[in-house]
Amino acid sequence: MSGRRIAITGLGVVAPGATGAKEFWDMISAGRSATRLITAFDATAFRSRIAAEIDFDPARQGLSPREIRRLDRAAQFALVATRETIADSGLDLEELDPSRVGVSVGSAVGCTVRLEEEFVVLSDAGRDWNVDASYASPHLYDYYAPGSLAAEVAWEVNAQGPVTVVSAGCTSGLDSLGHACDLIKEGRADLMLAGGTDAPITPITVACFDAIKATSPRNENAESALRPFDRTRNGFVLGEGSSMLVLEEWEHARARGAHVYAEITGFASRSNAFHMTGLRPDGAELASAVTAALDESRIRPEEIDYVNAHGTATRQNDLHETAALKTSLGAHAYRAPVSSIKSMVGHSLGAIGSIEIAACALAMDQGVIPPTANLHEPDPELDLDYVPLVAREARLSAVLSVGSGFGGFQSAMVLARPDRGAA
Repeated sequence: MSGRRIAITGLGVVAPGATGAKEFWDMISAGRSATRLITAFDATAFRSRIAAEIDFDPARQGLSPREIRRLDRAAQFALVATRETIADSGLDLEELDPSRVGVSVGSAVGCTVRLEEEFVVLSDAGRDWNVDASYASPHLYDYYAPGSLAAEVAWEVNAQGPVTVVSAGCTSGLDSLGHACDLIKEGRADLMLAGGTDAPITPITVACFDAIKATSPRNENAESALRPFDRTRNGFVLGEGSSMLVLEEWEHARARGAHVYAEITGFASRSNAFHMTGLRPDGAELASAVTAALDESRIRPEEIDYVNAHGTATRQNDLHETAALKTSLGAHAYRAPVSSIKSMVGHSLGAIGSIEIAACALAMDQGVIPPTANLHEPDPELDLDYVPLVAREARLSAVLSVGSGFGGFQSAMVLARPDRGAA
């Protein structure tokens, strides 16, 4: 079964500034930023008071009153993205063998919104150590168990094959896609609903990143606060969102005449076994993941036409990532365009990896490289082509997307044009 190829045949995106894949693409290809002052709660007391929020009306997105009452915000995002990706794929769910359909959802912080809300109510805003469980929501267990996110997607599409949640910090959205690819290659599924979802813009999450000074305090200029690869960068901006993709075995997709955005040809992950938040400056582990993903793809480094960067706008990541690309791509690193869409949609933790793969698939489909917004003053320590400010037209045959996560997780995925491997 190892020769089974994987096609991306459906895209669903819920992102800051845009709900829907088309709106998302229009925004990032135009270089527009969705970062702003936090409105979800009163952030006055925080050092960093900015985020990339989604103006999300669940009722307008088709969720029922019961779904709105029952589901955490992250689950709502995933459900809306799932419905879009199924519609985009042209699948008729009733024609599928449900035992051959699986789900893989990545999430770093799970149902944080409702968990925090429940804690505030049950503890009387933290006053009480011993709480009265009778005040708890009947859905509290679902918020506590991350598997509920994948279960909701499975119920939506009647998936009766392998269903799982992948939680590996900020690479979760990328790793969930890698896991889905493995299941298809192994013959355990013919079709996977895969992606990531997170809604971390809550007081507890913001406080955690504030405490380690990882987020930007550029509150007076929120829209341009996130500046990957820029000399004036001073931290990332928290985001939220979801992207769910239809991953389909190649012959299965071809048999029904599906539109294929791209083929996933390689994936690899590594750990630096080094530090919870620290990165080795030489980027050796990320470079190793890139090399392994390229090897699986049978694509040479010099064939990579675009790199979707992790690009968090921290000095540590920028140096680490740039070094990793130089090691893995060699001299071609200086020729391959690199950009970070986080400059526009923020860092949505476990969701961003899948959102970035959706961006890569759209970039290949549209023949356009999205820019790195807010890159006005390039850091002299960084010397690659980071596609500043303005999108760039290009025919993309092979694309690399990379991610790094707290805990030392390093992941890389390679996409190829659908016609690249044609005989």
